[in-house]
Amino acid sequence: MIFSTYLFILVFLPITFLGYRLLSHFLYTELSKVWLILASLFFYWHGSGSFVLAFIASVIFNYLIGISIIRASGPHAQLKKKLLLTVGLTENIVLLGYYKYANFVIENVNFLMDRSYNLMDILLPLGISFFTFQLIAFLVDCYKGQTEEYSFINYLVFITFFPQLIVGPIVHHKEVVPQLEDEKRTFFNKYNMMLGIFLFSMGAAKKVVLADPLTAYGSAYFADVASYDVLASWLATFSYTLSYYFDLSGYADMAIGLGLFFNIKLPQNFKSPYKARNFRDYWQRWHITLSRFLSTYIFRSVYKKGKGSFNFYFAVMVTFFVSGFWHGAGWSFVLWGIINGVFVCMSHFMRRREWQLPFIVAWILTFAGVVGTRILFVATDTAQAVTVMKKMFDFQQFASLSMTEIGYEIYTFTMYNAVTIVILLVAMAIAFFGKSSNEMKEEFKPSVKNAVIAALLLGLALAQMTAVSDFLYFQF
Repeated sequence: MIFSTYLFILVFLPITFLGYRLLSHFLYTELSKVWLILASLFFYWHGSGSFVLAFIASVIFNYLIGISIIRASGPHAQLKKKLLLTVGLTENIVLLGYYKYANFVIENVNFLMDRSYNLMDILLPLGISFFTFQLIAFLVDCYKGQTEEYSFINYLVFITFFPQLIVGPIVHHKEVVPQLEDEKRTFFNKYNMMLGIFLFSMGAAKKVVLADPLTAYGSAYFADVASYDVLASWLATFSYTLSYYFDLSGYADMAIGLGLFFNIKLPQNFKSPYKARNFRDYWQRWHITLSRFLSTYIFRSVYKKGKGSFNFYFAVMVTFFVSGFWHGAGWSFVLWGIINGVFVCMSHFMRRREWQLPFIVAWILTFAGVVGTRILFVATDTAQAVTVMKKMFDFQQFASLSMTEIGYEIYTFTMYNAVTIVILLVAMAIAFFGKSSNEMKEEFKPSVKNAVIAALLLGLALAQMTAVSDFLYFQF
């Protein structure tokens, strides 16, 4: 089950919300949380089937480990905490490693040792990369003494809350659990409800109206690169670049909006990343909660203040290596992470020396880098990525044509792909010049105008929901 479906919008969400509100209205606070947990587990089961049992077991196991770390005392308390943390981290890493990287390991063993071991029949569970990070953060903070002994019910709501369970935002326990402990949260909040509907409608339109058509064109191209020419190569790469942004930011908008239905505020995840003037700026705007996790638990574990520039740049590269490997089990993802790390290091290097290019030059170079790394990200392997980049600059088809004939080729291509091009231009205008979702949220005021905008956006999205289209990050 995904947000942009009739089943979710017309069946699951109304039942879940009404049940929650009724229980909250009659002050059955703990029961309302249990209802939310059960609804979230049903939501997860609908997408991941029997893996929900392993998910539940892992969530409970991590809670027991975390509480045991907090309660550890006596002369060997620190040793006990380290052992418990090791056990907890091992469980999370093994679970993630088995489902996400087992076949990657087998493929590399076969290649390096000239073997022919059969690949395992493993279906990647939805959201495993996201909730694993939340569980790891919880355990590490328990070890560092930065959390307290939360109630089991509040902990379960924090981990299982369906709006953020599958594709994030990656929520930190300190952001959600205190909200769950606030008794005022159970009261109906008209403002939150209206803002939630507005954000959900905007996110649905981003996903269904903008992202899905661009994804369809881009995926068709990458499925058969040899059949397309230079013009299609440019259109496909730009389509995928914009579709990934609107797909993931659309999901984040819907998740944040849904959270407000239950008076739970989820963190911002995007801040107009395609307006960035360098890659340091870009990664402070793109998938903010992932960048925050990597900075807190990877970068700060490697970087030691006062150790010099080499240690800083090394920590950046390690962080982006982990980011690339987290995104996918393939060397192209690792290379993608390394290249992003190099670009971020270059940005920091220039900033430290107070070198600054004119904004338009810096922006063009940054966006070109974003497009190039996106090609590597969506390609089946590095060889295909290279092929796509070569095709983008292979103008041989125009070599023997006059300017008039070239103009006609471009005109014909444009007319044939008019719908995709118009959607792409609209998407680019919004991404480059429009306000971020967070800016709209901060400026939001309940009004007839905003109600009409929300109704139009949701109506437009509903009209386009003729086919179920997964979110692109479901594969991670």
